[in-house]
This record gives sequence, structure tokens and C-alpha cells, in this order.
Amino acid sequence: MADIIKAATRDGYGKALVELGAINDKLVVLDADLAEATKTAMFKKAYPDRFFDSGIAEGNMIGVAGGLSTIGYTVFASSFAMFAAGRAFEQIRNTIGYPHLNVKIGATHAGISVGEDGASHQCCEDIALMRTIPGMVIINPADDVEAKAAVLAMADYVGPTYMRFGRLAAPIFNDKDTYKFELGKGVQLRDGDDITIVATGLMVAQALEAADALKGQGINARVINIHTIKPIDKDIIIKAAKETGKIVTVEEHSIIGGLGSAVCDVLCENYPVPVTKIGVMDTFGHSGPAAALLEEFGLCADNIANTVKKVLGK
Repeated sequence: MADIIKAATRDGYGKALVELGAINDKLVVLDADLAEATKTAMFKKAYPDRFFDSGIAEGNMIGVAGGLSTIGYTVFASSFAMFAAGRAFEQIRNTIGYPHLNVKIGATHAGISVGEDGASHQCCEDIALMRTIPGMVIINPADDVEAKAAVLAMADYVGPTYMRFGRLAAPIFNDKDTYKFELGKGVQLRDGDDITIVATGLMVAQALEAADALKGQGINARVINIHTIKPIDKDIIIKAAKETGKIVTVEEHSIIGGLGSAVCDVLCENYPVPVTKIGVMDTFGHSGPAAALLEEFGLCADNIANTVKKVLGK
């Protein structure tokens, strides 16, 4: 495992914006005084005349983004998840969601892994908030390769989109030369018939590590990467439920309203099976090193493996 390359998914976001800027002169990027952190500074450096900084005024940024989209621009608007999904929620709902405008929201620094910035910045509610907006697409990539591919793909999608990126460098397990992003399609990364682990975002790498450890103990866990929370891939989830009988969901987000809830929505209507959620329990985070916080909150391979064994009675 020592030779595994790591990168933050926000890096893939920044690199993709630069590539898109070269092929689409109607693409513009907005930020709310956080360009270095969100990585939109990469675009700003390459195309300064198509970059707009709203200052610390996220609601205003969303309003401007909506206006630009109505006159033919492809718009990416960025801030930290807490301030994009949280502070600007009303503007996203009414200015972007309600008229179904072509604005892509790039929200970085999501989840507990923001680390030392603490609870005020550790947004673990953003997926839940965005799921409630009719027509909103939600993307939560698992690694740098998937993040870049998702941004490139979503530039061609017409409609409101919320893309969630992390601050913490995460293992890159996808092959940049062969990976293809498909909106609304889950990806089965490991086969197994004992149980299914459904993960999203930074937790996918942890799920893979857990599955490998479990295999050594005679447990064959299927691993599914759900990069599109909405619209979710119902077929891959129902198939897993039918073939393995038990589901464990893993997310760096509240267990209320996120991936686990979306999976339960699918299964309760189509093929009910036991579902165990791993995520941030009904609590706030706190300041600390990102890796230590993920372990403390159970968002790690060891806890995933132990939870699977508990569910299986082993």
C-alpha cells in the first residue's frame, strides 16, 4: 500500500476546469474568496477574464451565477460546502433549482475530513439539503480521477448540479486512462455474495480496504461506489440486495438524509433488506487532524470491517 498515490478530489475539480476553459469560451467560474482552497485559482490563472470573485457573499455569487446561465454561459460556482449548500441554500433553491438553471456548484471541504477548521466548517448535512431540491443532480466522487472525469462530463449536462469535493488527499484507485464517468450509474468494484458495502466519496477507498481485509477472514463483501447520489442507481442497489441480502452504507456525511437514506428509500419500495448505516451520527464534528477524526467517527476501514462482521454475526 506504500506506493499508493493520493490527491484531494478538489484537485481534480481544478484541473478539469482548466481543461474545460480551453474548449469552451462560454465557460465561466465564480468563487467566494476561496479560490486557492477550492482550486478554482487554477482556472483564474489560465483565464482571468472569465473568473469572477464575489467576495464573502455566497448568496450573491449564486444569484450572479444564475443570471449568467440565462445568457448562454456554462457556469461553475464554488465555495466550501458549508457556505455553498448551507449559507446559500435559499438562493440555490429559488434561483437555480426552481427555474432549473444550468449552474454547477462545486462545493469543496465537505465532511469531517476538513479537520482542524472544526465543526463550523465540517459540513455533514449538504447532501441531505441538496437531495430535497427537485431536479438537483448530486455528484460525490471517490478519487481525483473520478472527480476530474465527473466535472468534464457534467459540463455537458444541462441543469442544476451539486458536486462535492474533499480537502483531504485520498488514495487514487481509478485508472485515468480507462475510467469513464457515467451519470447515475453505480460502479461495482469488488464482487461478493455475503454482504454489500455501498460507499460514496472518500469512503470508497476505505470500503475497498475493508473488503480486502474481510476476504482474508473468509467474508466476501461486494463493494459498490455510488458517485451519483441523485439520481441514484436503483438497479445496482436492488441487484445487490437480492444477491447478498444485507447492505452496509458508508459516507462522510450525516446518517440522516445522505447516501444511507437514499439507499433505504430505494430498498423499502423495491426489495426490503436489512441496512446498516455508517456515517456521522446525529452530532457535530470538532477540530482535529483529519485522519484522526475519521477514525474517531468510525469512518475508516477497521470500523467498516468490524461492522460487517457484526451484521453477519461473526
